Amino acid sequence: MEFRLLGSVSVATEAGALPLGPAKRTSLLAALLLRPNHPVPLRRLMASLWDGEPPARARSVIQGHVSRLRTLLDSAQAGSSGVELATEGAAYVLRMPENLLDAHRFEELVTLARDQSSVGDAVVMYQEALALWQGPALTGVHPTPPLQTAADALEELRLTTVEHLAAGYGRLGAHAQAAAVLRAEASAHPLRESLATALVTALQRAGRRSEALDWFHHTRRLLAEELGVDPGHELCDAYAVALRGRSVHEVHELHRGGAGAGDPVPAGAAATAGAPAPSPRYGDTLDLLPRAPRGFHGRAAELAALSRAAAAEAAVCLVTGPAGVGKSALAVHWAHLHHERFPDGRLHADLRGFSDTGEPAPIDVLREFLLALGVAPLSVPESPTRAAALFRSLTAGRRLLVVLDNVRASEQVRPLLPGGSECVTVVTSRHRLRGLIASDAARPVPLDVLGPQDGTDLLAAVLGPDRVHAEPAAARQLARLCDGLPLALRVAAARLADQPHLTLAAMAAELSDTTRRLALLDAEDTGVRAALHLSVRRLPPGAAHQLAHLGRHPGTYIDRGVAAALAGTGPARTEAALDQLAAAHLLTYAAPGRWAMHDLVRLYARDMESGPHALERLLDHYVATGLAAARAAERDGQPCFTTPGDFHPSPDPREFADRDEAMAWYAAHREDLALAAAAAHDAGRHGRAWRIALSLWPLMVWRVLDGWAPLLYTALDSAWADADLDGQSRVLALLGWVLTEEGRTEEALPHLEAAPLLAARSGDRSAQATALVNLSLAQAALGELDLAARGCVRAAELAREAGDPTAERLALYHLSRHQLDSGDWSQALESTAAARAVRAPDARSPTRVLLLAATGEALVGLGERTEGIRCLDEAAREAESSGYDEGAERALGALLQLSAHEAGAAGRRDGAQDPAGDAGYRARYDKVRARQTVRA
Repeated sequence: MEFRLLGSVSVATEAGALPLGPAKRTSLLAALLLRPNHPVPLRRLMASLWDGEPPARARSVIQGHVSRLRTLLDSAQAGSSGVELATEGAAYVLRMPENLLDAHRFEELVTLARDQSSVGDAVVMYQEALALWQGPALTGVHPTPPLQTAADALEELRLTTVEHLAAGYGRLGAHAQAAAVLRAEASAHPLRESLATALVTALQRAGRRSEALDWFHHTRRLLAEELGVDPGHELCDAYAVALRGRSVHEVHELHRGGAGAGDPVPAGAAATAGAPAPSPRYGDTLDLLPRAPRGFHGRAAELAALSRAAAAEAAVCLVTGPAGVGKSALAVHWAHLHHERFPDGRLHADLRGFSDTGEPAPIDVLREFLLALGVAPLSVPESPTRAAALFRSLTAGRRLLVVLDNVRASEQVRPLLPGGSECVTVVTSRHRLRGLIASDAARPVPLDVLGPQDGTDLLAAVLGPDRVHAEPAAARQLARLCDGLPLALRVAAARLADQPHLTLAAMAAELSDTTRRLALLDAEDTGVRAALHLSVRRLPPGAAHQLAHLGRHPGTYIDRGVAAALAGTGPARTEAALDQLAAAHLLTYAAPGRWAMHDLVRLYARDMESGPHALERLLDHYVATGLAAARAAERDGQPCFTTPGDFHPSPDPREFADRDEAMAWYAAHREDLALAAAAAHDAGRHGRAWRIALSLWPLMVWRVLDGWAPLLYTALDSAWADADLDGQSRVLALLGWVLTEEGRTEEALPHLEAAPLLAARSGDRSAQATALVNLSLAQAALGELDLAARGCVRAAELAREAGDPTAERLALYHLSRHQLDSGDWSQALESTAAARAVRAPDARSPTRVLLLAATGEALVGLGERTEGIRCLDEAAREAESSGYDEGAERALGALLQLSAHEAGAAGRRDGAQDPAGDAGYRARYDKVRARQTVRA
């Protein structure tokens, strides 16, 4: 909430301005705001509302307006901001934190600026103060004497502040800026001699002597015509200086012994038209650096890296990172920390490579640098090439720092590089500027977002440690929601500072709404969205097209295939666009061939215009890639589904060389596949949703206890909505198996009983076989081993008829498991042999591990203990080497159970070596169990 007097009298809230109503109510509010937290008597309020004698019912009118104002404030929950309109006897008082009032903040900034020892700091504060003005003070009130007097006083303070700002610009050598500020005010107040005097001085110092003389004569005529007086002596002195000029020596002496940071420069302190402007100094050293950034925190590693990069001869240091990450702040902070390293001066230029105001021409920057180095304005070459040569010549042999901020491209930098071997140039850019690295050996200093602790510390630096330490969890959540981006954190902190009664938890709750997050992280003309806009508008069309489509990605990570599918572009164009986005720090490298987007960039991209079919193309890419991965993982198996009828082939299809590559892809993309399935379900693309979920079945077999049930329930819902019998049967069978493995057999049984019936109706014998096998596991868990075995026998027959060796081998393996549980060792051994005879499984497949383990258990049961232990040990080692924890647990568990059984039955023979009892098995088993517990 903000109360405004500097312009139209108003009350601004998050929902918009409050409807104050008639002018008298506005005047009443203004009278209260002019004396916040002080009782304002009725007589003063009457004088503010009526010009002359108030009417007899004035008291009732005021009471009515007070009542309406209270209602408006209550509707805006002003009390939560510490605002209360109270009655105190025959007076009213508006109690409020004074920082909610723009006039109070304005006066506070002006006071602080006057006390600054640094001219640069004073200028920034004057700028911030004047930015609060949105028009003539107290606009919209009755022009009664008390209110008019107050408005005039505020306007006088504003004009004085403008003069102080111009004086500060002058002391920084920014005479053109001083003249621009003063001309607007002098035109609006042509009879104010102090403005005219300052403007004549600024124009003369900016080398615009004829304009300075013209403005003097213009003012002299107005004074004579309007007031019948001559100009005062200060204006005449300024005219005399402009007319005859001063020497360079006199100008520097005047600058060195000039007034304080907040005082106007004396009218006589002007340079000649052909002399260099006074140069800003750090002590006795040339210094064009902006003020040191306030609240700078952390970045110790990056500051050290910048120092190392700056240690080289003629060093060019390249600070790169995304918009809002704090590149400029780091560079300027480092420059202030190391000012003693550069006794010959520090130059700074904002090249505005990502600004709406346009980039400065190289000659303009060189002119500023050359003037600062003492070159007379008329001696500055007009040719950029000659100016750059003169700059290199003047900087040779000097120890000088040049900071080139907000660089878009390498060609902006090259003409501005100094010539001295002891000079250091620090460049900041949102782009990686590989050309500058190649041509000038620039040393990159990448800048990433802040970590959770540094982000929290930055909030504490802005808000104060007490407020942050009171809500540590909320502070960390804020840092996370702001992506660790300093710009976003500062905007969030500014909102909290403006609303002292807003908790950090409440702010975090607001930012959690992704539809509002970017809006909440904007403050006037700055913020995350504005910064990203400037980055995006500089992108090549292909990269911008790619970014807009990446905003439709429901997952976290992006590879070339995903990007190509989303944008509908070929591999070469996609690769180029991804590289350009990464170079602009709109994507970050997550792993070889994979990129990620920060959440705030993703939210911005989501609002960009893109084609209508991006999500559909992505889903079909995942369907096709999932099928390819399943083919590679189980080469002799049948596809777990067919592609939809309206399937769109991927512009960048993916194939897998072997099982290991496919399983690595599954592991890396599991989360994105799950998110894609959920997005398909939510978008009503149900045929894609259940297929994407089902395509993960090889990984589910590998990591059965990894919490697959929620994804499979989503897939089942989509399969029902899609009315696909085959999809329903396969998802039900897989879901039932997962639930059985998780020990949720009662929950699994209805799904498993329905799956074979649906598969039979669809005519899919392979799916029917798989469903019967999975049903047998639940039956076995419930003690129905004979029924489970008969189901596996029937499943093997169906798989053989369907020509599906994978399903047949699976049925025979589970038949052997049921026979082992029944103690039928010889039948179990026959079943494992039959399974291996179907077709030898891949060496690293789960089926090979499980068959080896089952064979070992059967052999031990038949008394062939040594061979049985060898098979179990081999199964355990293969499972461990391939990361198949469930298989390793089964084999190691069988070895440990065997050891415990034999030790308990007969004791251990002295000196006997028993591999089954090796303590190493226990350690390996515990390690596998620990991994499974962590995943669970």
